[in-house]
Amino acid sequence: MTHISPTASAASVFRIDQFVVPAQALPQFSQAVQRIHHTLASQPGCRQSLVLTRSADPGQVRLLTLVEWASASDMAAAKAVVQRQYSEEGFDPPAFMRELGVQADLGVYSPA
Repeated sequence: MTHISPTASAASVFRIDQFVVPAQALPQFSQAVQRIHHTLASQPGCRQSLVLTRSADPGQVRLLTLVEWASASDMAAAKAVVQRQYSEEGFDPPAFMRELGVQADLGVYSPA
């Protein structure tokens, strides 16, 4: 059975990122994730923005982010805003994750 969120439409685009985070790095990583999700949630076309966690192997936590966009163009516009913000802050997400030992699986999905 397929279930699409009440806000989803055929044009919806979902950015779903999964992270395996060392437990000791979770506070610092979560702070960065929450900051960016606050920015994303304020962008036009953002229908929902979720940050979820669950336990993983000992000493690790799995963190999943899901953002539903009304369209691919809304997602692209928000990406530009975030990249500009990162540039202004001098923030390098891949380097940040490497330093913390975070493993990432990033993807864009659409309704089936």
